[in-house]
Amino acid sequence: MKRILILEDIAEARNWLERIVLEIYPQAEVVTASRVAVAKTLALQPIDLALIDLGLPDGSGLEVLRILRRSNPAAIKVVTTVMGDDASIVSALAAGADGYLLKESKTSMLVQQLQQLGHGIPAISPAIARRIMQHFRLTGPVTTIEDRLTARETEVLSLIASGLRNAEVAHVMSIAESTVAGYIKVVYRKLGISSRAEAAWHATQLGLRSGGPVED
Repeated sequence: MKRILILEDIAEARNWLERIVLEIYPQAEVVTASRVAVAKTLALQPIDLALIDLGLPDGSGLEVLRILRRSNPAAIKVVTTVMGDDASIVSALAAGADGYLLKESKTSMLVQQLQQLGHGIPAISPAIARRIMQHFRLTGPVTTIEDRLTARETEVLSLIASGLRNAEVAHVMSIAESTVAGYIKVVYRKLGISSRAEAAWHATQLGLRSGGPVED
């Protein structure tokens, strides 16, 4: 790292972060700012690593993250803050943050996290990593087979898994054979499969057996 930017309004915390980065990168030039306005100007200059606080007296560090993303796309941008709520984390990542460290962490932990940057490993506090996982666990898309297939598609899956040919499935469901072929194509795409053997395996996982037609 040749040039490092630290945005932090509390002098003690700013000096603490500067000591840490100089311990890891002793040859680096460190530039500091206590206000967003100053950091926005510095962000237009070449920067290799930026440690950005979020809550500043004259604005948000998110503004600086966005500028760095445009002016220094190769720069590693790490949020250093006491704010560990979901909204702050998601906003920072959306603004271009490559890492997220809590200032409540021990010095040894921050040193270890920042050292990992040289190996391409993101600097993320364990507590933040857990919150990110929890956030996407609660808000991510549902991916179960039952939720991906409609009632008709599930019926087709069950029938072809029981060994019926397309014409036989069409007869059971009272639909055209071409319609059956269309359903099978959709089922294969949704499940990411390409054979009836795989279809049979998925049907077994769902406990499906052929039966009468299923209403839409």
